[in-house]
Amino acid sequence: MARIAGVNIPTNKRVLISLRYIYGIGPKNAKDICEKVGIPEERRVNQLTEDEVMKLRELIDRDYRVEGDLRREVAMNIKRLMDMACYRGLRHRRGLPVRGQRTHTNARTRKGKAVPVAGKKKVTK
Repeated sequence: MARIAGVNIPTNKRVLISLRYIYGIGPKNAKDICEKVGIPEERRVNQLTEDEVMKLRELIDRDYRVEGDLRREVAMNIKRLMDMACYRGLRHRRGLPVRGQRTHTNARTRKGKAVPVAGKKKVTK
């Protein structure tokens, strides 16, 4: 199993797909990395030589911000917004959608499980 940027990438998948398991590398970056190192897109991770794995590792460490560094940067950006108490920061603090989505219905991913509110009791005569 190849280990790149502190992540065990799957060995039986294509390199293009396996690189996406690293936080911060998506389809575009994975394709660019394969082109720079000179690995064909259809090559599988278990077919890579040690030299190619080392080239991948060095390129990613040198040119891309991934995993811990990227997570830390994103967390610091969110913390900065919260400290400024701007609108986006307040939405982060309250756990509500940040980018203008409606919250009357939906927004369950951010708000969490719906909590039922007790309705009025029926008056019997």
